[in-house]
Parts: sequence; C-alpha cells; structure tokens
Amino acid sequence: MQRLLWAKSIDNKWLNFSDLDLTNLHATGVYIIWHGGSNPRIVRIGQGNIAARLAGHRLNHQIMRYVDSGPMMVTWAEINDQSHRDGIEAYLVGQFTPLIKDKVPEVAPIVASSPFL
Repeated sequence: MQRLLWAKSIDNKWLNFSDLDLTNLHATGVYIIWHGGSNPRIVRIGQGNIAARLAGHRLNHQIMRYVDSGPMMVTWAEINDQSHRDGIEAYLVGQFTPLIKDKVPEVAPIVASSPFL
C-alpha cells in the first residue's frame, strides 16, 4: 500500500474547498473534493497541478451545486510521478465512486491510504 500524506490545516482540520487560498499552493498530486452535511459524499477525485485544477473546479457548476448539501472540503497528497498518480487516482475512484468523474486512467490501480481512516 502506498502511504500518502493528505493535506490538512495547521490545526489538523479538513480544508474548505471554497475558501482555500490557492496562491502559494505549488503541489502536483491527487485530490479529493467532498461535501459534508447529513449525507457526506465524494464529489470529485482528480490529479495534476492541484491549485490549477481546484481553481477550475470552483468555476464548474456541476461541482459547486453540491455546496447546498454541506460544506465543501478538499484534501490532496503530493505525488510527482505521473504513473503513480494515474494508478492512485484509478484506485481512489474505484474505492469512493465520486458523484462526478472524468475519464479515469486505464491503468492498474495502486492501492493507497485513505485520508478518511
């Protein structure tokens, strides 16, 4: 299993997707966006330049419509190697079945640690 270090705030809380300052975020890796509330769900799993991808997702009405379901949260893990990102993204999508999916990389999944355990 690939152990990942998932991002949290300095006080060890999940990061608010809408309010997170992306200005100094220079990470490449995999990310998970979810909404809280009474029935929390994973909204989107993806990979790449984290700041650029999250900025784009904030403008995506398909993603942002879930803000009414509960607070939108995000976490990511830095992974520089593209083949590892592909495999880990494939694994996470299979584990969590996000509400919104892009084309998932067609590669062997790489088992990775969950941010939620």
